[in-house]
Amino acid sequence: MPAAKGQLRFDWVSAWLSEWQESLYGMDLLMLFASPVYYGFGAPRGDGSGVLLIPAFLHSDAYLIILFAWLQRLGYRPYYSGIQLNAECPNLLIHDYLHTMVDRAHRETGRKVHVIGHSLGGILARSLATIRRDDIASVTTLGAPFGGGVVPWTVLQDSDRVREFILRKHGTKVLPACYTVRCECEFMRSMRRAFPNSVRQTAVYTRSDGVVDWHDCITGDPTIDVEVPGTHAGLAFNASVYTTLAERLPKQ
Repeated sequence: MPAAKGQLRFDWVSAWLSEWQESLYGMDLLMLFASPVYYGFGAPRGDGSGVLLIPAFLHSDAYLIILFAWLQRLGYRPYYSGIQLNAECPNLLIHDYLHTMVDRAHRETGRKVHVIGHSLGGILARSLATIRRDDIASVTTLGAPFGGGVVPWTVLQDSDRVREFILRKHGTKVLPACYTVRCECEFMRSMRRAFPNSVRQTAVYTRSDGVVDWHDCITGDPTIDVEVPGTHAGLAFNASVYTTLAERLPKQ
């Protein structure tokens, strides 16, 4: 009993610290507005390539509106994912939205597409690149736990609710193990395959991540992994992230 009680206390303390830490994400936004990179000073101009943005778990495209506008000002052609809320079967999201947007971006720009995904959006981006390797130029993940580690119990609770919603909504259209690691859908199979060498990678992470374990957000290759300061939620409007994108997108 004492051990279980101690474990319960640890979970609550960890959750509280994570929430307090992540509450500082507004500072990331203020620092972005004060940064020269936000206004394009010293940043290489984009070449008109398409950039598909994929939101995080329980978020919509609206969360990426600042990044969308910045990429547009820089000279790229950004595209929203079309996902109203990232709380659905990942396999259906890829087939119902992301394939369509990759096709559109490729058709309108005549070039391979860059993909940027925040958190769960980054996992979707990696899956998409594995499935559509001939059409994807690069994938940039922002705090995406593609390493498959443990997430906080609060996130797991939300995941369980989403899974129940998916099963009620789609029934036999999805597999019974949907939204679990046991699922055998195309999305899960793609995540077990090696990431294609033809697609350039950038894995952005922050050691002060209050949502996922930053160790699960890196590849272990220092030429791919980029550490930035700030919060998990604030990676979508983080000056260091924007600097990284400005430097790396033209080379990918």
